[in-house]
Amino acid sequence: MMGRKIFISYKYADSNVNNISGSIWGSSTVRDYVDKIEEIIDSSDHIYKAESDGEDLSHLSEEQIWELLKDRIYDSSLTIVMISPNMKEYFKLEKDQWIPSEISYSLKAISRKNKNGDSVTSTENALLAVVVPDRNNSYSYYMDNKKCCDSGCRTLQNSNLFKIMSKNMFNLKEPNKKVCDDGSIIHYGDYSYISVVKWDDFIGDMNIYIDKAYEIKGNISSYDITKEID
Repeated sequence: MMGRKIFISYKYADSNVNNISGSIWGSSTVRDYVDKIEEIIDSSDHIYKAESDGEDLSHLSEEQIWELLKDRIYDSSLTIVMISPNMKEYFKLEKDQWIPSEISYSLKAISRKNKNGDSVTSTENALLAVVVPDRNNSYSYYMDNKKCCDSGCRTLQNSNLFKIMSKNMFNLKEPNKKVCDDGSIIHYGDYSYISVVKWDDFIGDMNIYIDKAYEIKGNISSYDITKEID
C-alpha cells in the first residue's frame, strides 16, 4: 500500500478530554491525541501534512494561516477530523471557525497552477472522524450503544457537530436501512461519507479505518456531498 498524505482537523485547546499524558496529575488536550497519531504516521509510510506541535504560527495573520492550511489540505488525500466535547464555539459562526472551513476545502476539487504553469486539479479528500473520549473517559457525549431492534445499534449525537459534518453523514443516496418495532431506524453498511470511529479502536489499528475511508471515497458518487458551510 502506498503512503497516504494525511491532514488532521481538530480543536487544539479542547481540554475536556481523557488524560493520556502519562501523569496522574497531568491533563491533556486534543493536541496530545494528534501527537499520538503523528507518532504512528512517522513510523509508517503515511505522510503527515498538518502542523507539528511547537510550530510557531504566531507571526502570521489569520489570512496567512489559512493560506498555509489550504496548501497542506490541497497536498493531502485524507482529512481526519477529531471529534471532541468542546470542538464547537457556539458564539461564533461556523464559517468563522477552522474545522468547518478545513472540511469544506477538503471536499472540493481545487485547481492550481504547478511550477510549469500547468493547471492541476486535486480530487476530494477521503474523510474520517475520530471520536476522542471526554474527561471521564466516556464517548457518550457523542456516541452510545442502545437496544434498537433485536441486534442493538450505535447512536450518534450529530446535533453536537458542525453542520457540514452532520450533512455528510447518513448521506448515502440509496441507504440500506431497517425500521424497528419501536420506530427506530438502523442504517447498515457504509451509510456516511464521513465514517466515525472511537479513538480506542482507531489507535489500535489505524490502517483499517484509513483504508475504509479511501474505499468510501472511491464510491463518492453514491453520496450526497455537502461542500459549503451554511
